[in-house]
Amino acid sequence: MTAPVLLRPALFDGVPGLAAAFTTRHGGVSAPPYASLNLGLSTDDDPAHVHENRRRVAAALGFAPEALALAGQVHGAAVRVVTTPGLYPGFDGLVTATPGLLLGITAADCAAVLLADPDAGVVGACHAGWRGAVAGVVPATLDALRTLGARPERIRAYIGPCISARHFEVGPEVAARFDAAFVLRTPGQKPHVDLKAAVEAQLRQGGVPAQAIEVSPRCTYAETHTFFSHRAERGRTGRMMGLIGLRA
Repeated sequence: MTAPVLLRPALFDGVPGLAAAFTTRHGGVSAPPYASLNLGLSTDDDPAHVHENRRRVAAALGFAPEALALAGQVHGAAVRVVTTPGLYPGFDGLVTATPGLLLGITAADCAAVLLADPDAGVVGACHAGWRGAVAGVVPATLDALRTLGARPERIRAYIGPCISARHFEVGPEVAARFDAAFVLRTPGQKPHVDLKAAVEAQLRQGGVPAQAIEVSPRCTYAETHTFFSHRAERGRTGRMMGLIGLRA
């Protein structure tokens, strides 16, 4: 059996009791076009394959699949404090201080942001596509972490692989929602948005130290051999997950 291929954030490496990863498309059982580690039940993939893939990923991080707490994402800014596993419809961010829970955010071009204050024993995750970013899901997640005792200056953050500015072409109405610093303009072409930079700026504005923010350089659109990309694969593709939890 092929093991799931996971990316492990360097900032979280070696932190006692903390598990964190971002998945790739390799190491699962799904058939094309979802080959092979598709973790999204919102696709047309065989649900049995998705559940097996989720089982493999959870096990690789030291959790049972029943420990997953998943955001039922709507591209908004609602964040929930959770203490039990399950699906939480309508939320794009989850935070917890409960050991044994594995928080999961699905993505296939949007940014999955993983956060932890190891001293407070608090972790969080949020789904930041362009809609969620402009709606404020990142500061809302930081606020929720603070309610559990986290302090911004102690928080470590990871922005997972997502679509890069080079490939994130948008219409003028979307570009207008972002600060000009994150919009790339070339005469005669549509604007491009630097989603990673916009999310990183929100983290810094929320008090997270610059040196405590790890931004993946990987681009889901440009690397469909490694990642699923909703835009590059015209919507017929799988989903990755950003995952973070405190081991019991």
